[in-house]
Amino acid sequence: MYTLRRREPWGDLVSLRSAVDRLLEESFIHPFGILEGLAASLPAVDMYETGDTIVVKAALPGVKPENVEITTVGNTLTIKGETKEKAENKQGDYFYQEHHYGSFCRSFTLPTDIKADKAQAEFENGVLTLTLPKAEEAKRKFIKIRSK
Repeated sequence: MYTLRRREPWGDLVSLRSAVDRLLEESFIHPFGILEGLAASLPAVDMYETGDTIVVKAALPGVKPENVEITTVGNTLTIKGETKEKAENKQGDYFYQEHHYGSFCRSFTLPTDIKADKAQAEFENGVLTLTLPKAEEAKRKFIKIRSK
């Protein structure tokens, strides 16, 4: 037994309109939505200040320390690196892949000047920790108030 369906000529126009609406929404309402995949491939970074130092922690899972380059120019800190895929999957096609392979580069403007020659870098369990001592002129100085 066959089911007869009535053809809806306007149905194709409705789907076209939906496609155009989606395109406009992604372009103007959420313009950076296309960059979400790129952001996922960049390392997550935390930066905070202690009394005499600035501490930067970057999550670099799967990255070997010898594949990371850290540079400073003025008050700009740059972290570059590369992750390499160990072996290609020759057993089948991917259904879903969230691991990102390739090079990355992040640059940050530091809130104060630092002593780059005294900086320390540690790498443990996939987390890079940079300890950047502040320059003397950037350290907080207290002025004592005298009473008369």
